[in-house]
Amino acid sequence: MYRRRDIAGERGSAVVEFVLVSVLLTAMFLAVLQIGLALHVRTVLTGAAAEGARYAANADRTPEDGVARARQLIDDALPSSYSQDISSGEEQVGGRTVVVITVRTRIPVIGFLGPARTMTVRGHALEEGP
Repeated sequence: MYRRRDIAGERGSAVVEFVLVSVLLTAMFLAVLQIGLALHVRTVLTGAAAEGARYAANADRTPEDGVARARQLIDDALPSSYSQDISSGEEQVGGRTVVVITVRTRIPVIGFLGPARTMTVRGHALEEGP
């Protein structure tokens, strides 16, 4: 049987355990949410760069058209601050011209408002001939 003194010593321990566990679970939830946000931003930027390069590689388009297309796709999915630094160019790979769209932006480390790190993604596509 329990003695009255032992029961009195346990009073309030459930509340303390709940607080300790809930703090850990909240931190884990926020970490998973942050990883998901960073992966979403990276995926959107990579897809937009690749689509911009494919668009610019069409025979009747210029690299600047690809930049505009990539910017439009990024602005549709993310805040416009992510589409500020987009550049285009052409490279020679195996004797073929390749259109390159490069997106440089700051990826969030803590939510959309926290400190950020710079990330660069590139999209490539073979240029169509006439």
